[in-house]
Amino acid sequence: MINNKVEICGVNTSKLPVLKSDEKKALFEKILNGDSEAREKYIYGNLRLVLSIIQRFNNRGEYVDDIFQVGCIGLIKAIDNFDVTQGVQFSTYAVPMIIGEIRRYLRDNNSIRVSRSLRDTAYKALQVKERLTNATSREPTVEEIARELDLPKESVIFALDAIQDPISLFEPVYHDGSDAMFVMDQLKDDKNTDSSWLENLALTEALKRLNEREKLILNLRFFEGKTQMEVADEIGISQAQVSRLEKSALKNMKKYIT
Repeated sequence: MINNKVEICGVNTSKLPVLKSDEKKALFEKILNGDSEAREKYIYGNLRLVLSIIQRFNNRGEYVDDIFQVGCIGLIKAIDNFDVTQGVQFSTYAVPMIIGEIRRYLRDNNSIRVSRSLRDTAYKALQVKERLTNATSREPTVEEIARELDLPKESVIFALDAIQDPISLFEPVYHDGSDAMFVMDQLKDDKNTDSSWLENLALTEALKRLNEREKLILNLRFFEGKTQMEVADEIGISQAQVSRLEKSALKNMKKYIT
């Protein structure tokens, strides 16, 4: 995404209005009475809210215009479903709605494809989670969600894992004011360690000390997995000669490795 972009989807974001609380209240009363003009004004007056939310999705590789449009859909859904009798501010209700709409878009357009059935299961699980959280004032366990859906616990876990957003190796996880620590800094590579790199280097150098026949025998034996008899047939010598040359080559290499 592009930071500090002034015009998004033809909207000059630097000139977006800021509605006062009494203006919002008056407009919403008109919206409830079916005033479409008031609805349009209310949407336009809350676009700064959408703009502030999409900043947290800056590093997803999506066009800012697309994310902004999806965020606007979430805003409109929030306006259409907002219940003024609940005694909460509109922004408190709208923010999770907008974020949820953007996340659904990112999941559905992810390069890592997830089957429709898995996505459906995951979304149903999220709906049940939200409903149980509201009913019990605590976050439900996976077992409780699975029981509500009449599904095995493993199916719910698998579905929820499948829709998780992939994390970039260059995603910062810590910043102390100077150098940032990224996800890749916390990953351990058991294969390409310093010690294995040095061992491979020593092996390569030791192989260079052998003559061409010895190199050929070791290559056929240990890299291509052939038996001594097969090597003997291929290069035209006896199996006893192959055995002797192999032992000699390994003995010479050992002097340069140890």
